[in-house]
Amino acid sequence: MGGHQVDNWFMQEVLPLEGALTRFLQRHWRQSADIADLRQETYARAYEAALRERPERIKPFLFQIARNLMIDRVRRQSVVSLETMADFDWLNVSDDGPSLERHIAARQQLRLLQRALDELPPRCRQIVVMRKVDGLSQKEVAARMGIAVETVENQVAKGMRVLAQAMGGRRGTVTSQARRYNFFRKLRDVR
Repeated sequence: MGGHQVDNWFMQEVLPLEGALTRFLQRHWRQSADIADLRQETYARAYEAALRERPERIKPFLFQIARNLMIDRVRRQSVVSLETMADFDWLNVSDDGPSLERHIAARQQLRLLQRALDELPPRCRQIVVMRKVDGLSQKEVAARMGIAVETVENQVAKGMRVLAQAMGGRRGTVTSQARRYNFFRKLRDVR
């Protein structure tokens, strides 16, 4: 992006956020004399970054820069008071939505959970879905499926154990356990 384009972007997209940025800085920085300086430094870094690549979401981008500047200033102070540290509960400030990394990780976890759910024996999967997704009680599941409440309880425990292992990253273990469970179930059914 050229300098003229960045100037226009800055005037149209960044400067209208000045009030929100100032309030953010005032909420999280005790020395009010530093607010104007922090805001100016935030603008400078945002402008420099936009010369390389323009961010898609301006407000979270701007607030992240301001947050990083405040963290840098705290780190540079030789002695940080307990009062200052207490004010830093905002270190985990949200940027109006999940980061790209968190979004991708969540999608991967959902895929992993779906695969693990698909690997459960059909009856076990049905019971787990009715119980944990649909929110039915054990008695309701038992009545709908014509089975004992204890069977529902056992199937949910087995299913949740397999799903928990899948979410814990033991993918191979999950697959072999599900297959082993199906094998023994089939043996019982044949008898």
